[in-house]
Amino acid sequence: MSVFESKIIIKRPVDNVYLFLADMNNHRQLMPDNIKDWNSTQDEASFTIENITTLKLKIEQRIVDDLIRIIPAEKPPFDMELKWDLIEINGGTEATFTITADLNMMMKMLASKPLQKLADEETQRLATLLT
Repeated sequence: MSVFESKIIIKRPVDNVYLFLADMNNHRQLMPDNIKDWNSTQDEASFTIENITTLKLKIEQRIVDDLIRIIPAEKPPFDMELKWDLIEINGGTEATFTITADLNMMMKMLASKPLQKLADEETQRLATLLT
């Protein structure tokens, strides 16, 4: 399994960050510009990564003020999990976004940089939106 992680401190209470991330409708604001055809509900989102693939994701687990775990709702090109871990720190929140993907050697060479960039962009956008 390949793991891509990004961590950020947000100067907002953990419950604010959790409520934002617990609704898949809000995740569109975290996505990069190459995401098209976004459709979502509170629990699921489907979208196209321009010139790559279409994905449908769903929130598998919510632990209030602690964790949001997102998995594919339909068979993806490779097995993966997206996870937000939240920790309260001095009235703010440490948010860690982790993408775990089962990539073969060829996919790892092609997808590692884009997946790490996605993890970094999502945490940066979250910090910008909630500051």
